[in-house]
Amino acid sequence: MAIVKVEIRTGAYYDSVILMQLQRSLAEQPGVIDAGVVMGTEANKDVLEQSNLLVPEAVAANPDDLVIVVNGDDEAAAQAAIDKVDELVSARRSSAGDEDYRPHSMETAVQMLPDAHWVLVSVPGRYADGVARQALELGKHVFLYSDNVSLEDEIALKKEAASKGLLVMGPDCGTAIVNGIGLGFANKVRKGPIGMVAASGTGLQQVSVRIHQMGGGMTHALGTGGRDLSEAVNAITARQGLDLMARDPETKVIVLVSKPPSPKVADELVKAARSAGKPVVVNFIGYATASRRMDNIFFATTFDEAAELAVSLVDSDEDFAAEPDISMFAEGQRYLRGLFSGGTLQYEALLVLAHYFPEVYSNAPLDKRYMLADSLVSLEHTVIDLGEDEFTVGRLHPMMDNDLRIRRLEREAADREVAVILLDVVLGYGAHSDPASELAPAIAAGIKTARDAGRHLEVVAVVSGTDEDPQGMDDQIQLLLDAGARVETSNDAAARYVGRLLQAIERSIHPIRTVEMTQVDLEPLKKPLAGINVGLDSFTEALVEQASQVVHMDWKPVAGGNEKLAGILERMKGK
Repeated sequence: MAIVKVEIRTGAYYDSVILMQLQRSLAEQPGVIDAGVVMGTEANKDVLEQSNLLVPEAVAANPDDLVIVVNGDDEAAAQAAIDKVDELVSARRSSAGDEDYRPHSMETAVQMLPDAHWVLVSVPGRYADGVARQALELGKHVFLYSDNVSLEDEIALKKEAASKGLLVMGPDCGTAIVNGIGLGFANKVRKGPIGMVAASGTGLQQVSVRIHQMGGGMTHALGTGGRDLSEAVNAITARQGLDLMARDPETKVIVLVSKPPSPKVADELVKAARSAGKPVVVNFIGYATASRRMDNIFFATTFDEAAELAVSLVDSDEDFAAEPDISMFAEGQRYLRGLFSGGTLQYEALLVLAHYFPEVYSNAPLDKRYMLADSLVSLEHTVIDLGEDEFTVGRLHPMMDNDLRIRRLEREAADREVAVILLDVVLGYGAHSDPASELAPAIAAGIKTARDAGRHLEVVAVVSGTDEDPQGMDDQIQLLLDAGARVETSNDAAARYVGRLLQAIERSIHPIRTVEMTQVDLEPLKKPLAGINVGLDSFTEALVEQASQVVHMDWKPVAGGNEKLAGILERMKGK
């Protein structure tokens, strides 16, 4: 007759891998129908119940109790299986090479391996915060695999780490690569000049393996935990990782990957990435952007595209660190005035400019908050569509008649706060037969007006046309150049140039506020990885396989998991 036997071991902690293997081994014992070996958490009790193994003794177990339940053909078979537990644990540790001494405290582990800069934490979530804090107190970076860590604890841990120049990767960080060594669930990826910061474990893995398959390699791939780009956490670890990669001379290209982030936090992180001085590939799932590229930022929509962009940018000869020269502008010059004849060109320019400064006034704005009360009067940054009905009643469209735009250009050039004027020149059949012949003198006059007043006026003209248009595209461009304008044939390129220029001016007036943090020292990351593992045996085994030094700490919950007693012991320790 089948019988269920149970044994509860108070305060006996085993990691989930050992428990799984124990359960399988017990289920294979002679006369055993089914077995369950779990810690006594409510979630694990639910699992036992689904297997009809939740006996009353197991129901009464505490989260830190080891629960062993065996359903056997008879009492002797069930008891024999339970008696086998210690033997199975010893056999597994011996086969894994675990006969070496395991320290019982982190302080002892550090003494055994003083070169360790990393502590890998994979203990149950309710204890993970305390273990991670110990690591930070000892000056170690933390790879925090544990989940079920509260948001409040995550924020506090990351703020403490940032103040010390340390990293907390996690909680719930499943993977990372540090100087070629994989942590957690990592793939074997060759070393190379691409660095990654990822708020997505499998995203980090997929992009890194595709980079490897495409012939590239990684300096580091730092996980942050899935909540890092939430508004609450505010990308503390991602900002540290980005700063680290930007300063690392061996990292030539940076990749940022994330599950759906907070749009506000993503915007701020992209803004910070634009100061990295290196190409940065961004793959934020669900993050909307009107452009595929902004200066040194390249947006990808798939993991494959992110990997491909990163590999292709390694050998780019473009100077991504170059900053626009703003020395020629006088004090007080800071605003843009855009005068467009093409409504769609104006709209695209607004979309591009929104990545540099979203507050742009217009008679056709992206955001209704920036609708001009009077289209004839500019405010701060203003981009006007002169082809709107309000300007064409009783007069020709500005693609055929430049009079209104010339008058507006003259007025804007006289404004002492205006730094840049952006306009389009549209060629083709039906358009003005020689628009540059009228616009070029107005541009030259506006530049002279500013120069006479001790200012510099940057005029950027987008010429939209072909070499076969009746106006003669080359001749039109030359007239504009002779007048002193910068000429682009790409509306996107023109808007991005203007955006960078004006953003540089704004930064000189209002420097970017950076999140307070002590920079992470690069040198330890370049050394062979050595770590202390607290939790899953498999993480120790993986580091050993990669020829890394590792000490496995024999962790048990303080005071057997009794929180009241643990608190008393902690207070006594502080005395």
